[in-house]
Amino acid sequence: MDRVALDLGFIQIYWYSICLFVGMLAASFVIYREAKRRGIDDDTLINLTFSTILFGIIGARLYYVIFNFPYYSKHPLEILEIWNGGLAIHGGLLFGLISIISNCKKKRISVMRMLDIIVVGLILGQAIGRWGNFFNSEAYGAITTLETLQSQGIPKFIIDGMYIMGEYRQPTFFYESIGCLFGFLAMIIIRLGKYLKRGNLTAFYLVWYGVLRFLVEGLRTDSLMLGSLKMAQIVSLSFVLIGIIIFLINLKKSKGDENLYRKDPNKVMMEQMVYYN
Repeated sequence: MDRVALDLGFIQIYWYSICLFVGMLAASFVIYREAKRRGIDDDTLINLTFSTILFGIIGARLYYVIFNFPYYSKHPLEILEIWNGGLAIHGGLLFGLISIISNCKKKRISVMRMLDIIVVGLILGQAIGRWGNFFNSEAYGAITTLETLQSQGIPKFIIDGMYIMGEYRQPTFFYESIGCLFGFLAMIIIRLGKYLKRGNLTAFYLVWYGVLRFLVEGLRTDSLMLGSLKMAQIVSLSFVLIGIIIFLINLKKSKGDENLYRKDPNKVMMEQMVYYN
C-alpha cells in the first residue's frame, strides 16, 4: 500500500498525516459546537484547543518512544518522524489532560465541565485518526485467513490492505475505529437525557473507550509492553475504574444540566454561564 498521498518532489504528504489532520479537524468542530452551547468564549477555546493538540502530539510521541527506547536511542533523528507512525493515544491523552487542567485553572473553568465538552469530539477524532494506521500498515492483529475476514463483512479494500508480509492480518485499527464511532453516537444520544450531570459524558468515555481498547489490544501483535503485560490494557482498566467512580459519585448528586440539548442554545448558554465554575 502506498503511504504517500501526494508527492510534490520537495515534500511528501502522507495518508497518515491526512487522517490525523482530518480527525483533529472533526474533533475541533464538535468541541467548538459543544463549547458555544456551554458558554465558553472563543479566545479561551482557541488557546485551549491549540495547546491541547500540541501537547497531545508531543505526549503521544514521547510515550511511544519511551517504550521503544532501545531502538530510538540508536536512531535519535527518527524520533521526529511522526509521519511514519508511532503515536500512542494514551500518552496523548495524558499530556492533553495536563494542558486542559492548566488552561482551566488559569481561566477558572471547571475541568470536568471542559472534559465533558472535549470527549464528544475526541472520540470522533479517534475514529477518524485510526485510519492512519491502515495506510501505514500498522496496529494490526494476529494472522488470519481471507475466508475469516470475508465472513466478518469487512470491506474488500480493507482486507486487501491487511495482506501484510505474505499473510492476512486482523484489522484491529478498523475494530477500534468502528467502536469509537459507535461511542460518539452513543454520547450524542446520552446528552439528550432529561438530566445531564457534570462528568457523566467523561465517565462514559472512560468506560467505553477503556473496554473497547482493552478488547482490541488483546488482538494486537504490536503492543507496547511493560514486562509481560500490555501497557494499553493496564491503562484501559484504569480508565474503566475511574469512569465507574465518577458515575458512582454522580449518583449522589441531585442537580444536573437539565434539558441542556433540548432548549434554545442562547438560553442554555446564559444558564450555563451562571454555573460556569
